[in-house]
Amino acid sequence: MKLPDLNLLVALDILLEEGSAVAAARRMNLSAPAMSRTLARIRDAIGDPVFVRSGRGLAPTPRALELREQVRGVVEQAHAIFTSGREIDLRTLERTFSLCANDVFVGAYGGKLRDLLAVHAPHTVLRFVPEGDGATENDALHAGRVDLYISARRAFAPDIKLQQLFTSGFVGIARSDHPIFDGPINLDSFTEYEHISVSRRGLARGPFDTALAERGYTRRVSLISPNFQSAIFAVADSRLLLPLMPTPLLAIVERLGLKLRTFELPIPVDSVEVFQAWHPRLDHDHAHRWLRRMIKELCGSALPGT
Repeated sequence: MKLPDLNLLVALDILLEEGSAVAAARRMNLSAPAMSRTLARIRDAIGDPVFVRSGRGLAPTPRALELREQVRGVVEQAHAIFTSGREIDLRTLERTFSLCANDVFVGAYGGKLRDLLAVHAPHTVLRFVPEGDGATENDALHAGRVDLYISARRAFAPDIKLQQLFTSGFVGIARSDHPIFDGPINLDSFTEYEHISVSRRGLARGPFDTALAERGYTRRVSLISPNFQSAIFAVADSRLLLPLMPTPLLAIVERLGLKLRTFELPIPVDSVEVFQAWHPRLDHDHAHRWLRRMIKELCGSALPGT
């Protein structure tokens, strides 16, 4: 039986990840005409267009999306066979690591992680993609579009691997000359001033407001930010309060020299655990294991406020 050219699977995997023939050609060190011929061979082998033009890039067909997880799994298994028992050479490793992470991790650890990769694996690329809903992230892990998912969310499929990275507490934060610091900070003074809500979905209310209501208080949220980084600059330039500031991000405030001051919240707020999650097929991938170890060790190092 004549075996198919397995290099076509590698090319298809890269095309599915990049969504661009130009980017795929660059990663495979191919010319544009050679990439076009490779795509034609893939189409002929599968019996499907695989990709169609969409704007300046390529959009996968339903058949290509159906094959995505299977193709990625075969490529990773083949890679594991040829690298089994051998340590990887990090200095020559060329790989893009895609991490789906919340902005707390990116802000507190993203730059430090890239610095580690620059020293140990200088030819790698670190790509952060934004969080979606739980179902989307499970699909991304299973399909191989994301190498690691880092968040406090734990609604993963049963086969997904989890490892705890760090615990985040919460404090309030305001301008250092804010009038809330002129007296005791209690529920009365806390709810007297307008607040910032941080929500990717644009929500102004949450469990914290339920806890306030149980004590007979409400707060006025007058600014909603999609992430904590923009909220930090907003609170530094206003009389707003930013409650529920994750403690790992206090290092950013310190490094930037912003004139902000923290305060203890007038009601108890549970801390949250942040995890890294990955598909079990990557358990024994040497590069992936090294990356997970680096992240675990990095998150175990001391940061102001942790």
